[in-house]
Amino acid sequence: MTDPRTPFELMMAQAQEMAKAFNPALESFNPKEFEKLWPTMPKDFMEFWFGRGLSKEGLDSKTRLLLTLAGLTMQGAQADTAVRMTVRHLIEAGATKDEIAETIAHMSMFAGLPAMTRAMELARAVMEDNKDDAS
Repeated sequence: MTDPRTPFELMMAQAQEMAKAFNPALESFNPKEFEKLWPTMPKDFMEFWFGRGLSKEGLDSKTRLLLTLAGLTMQGAQADTAVRMTVRHLIEAGATKDEIAETIAHMSMFAGLPAMTRAMELARAVMEDNKDDAS
């Protein structure tokens, strides 16, 4: 076998070719662009569904989302889409860039530097995209 790719990479390449055969429009499909089709929930909606829903004295939606981001970072930032969408929702919920970065950085003690670095890269990309959208 002279192909330097792993069996997983070969399987993914074959799956992509099959998908393109079924739908030629997938030739230029970019999963990151697909994420933009999912709207960011307004802060009031997030607060209604996720904040203080079970207890009036409970956690607000921003705190719950920061905890979600911490958990996703602990997983080694394996779910790129989930990290990016959580950061988008955090920005809408009123979290600052420092709060987001500090949450991720804090997880380095538990998840390790590679996991923290990956989550930070994903968060930074979302914050940069968000900055462009705001101007």
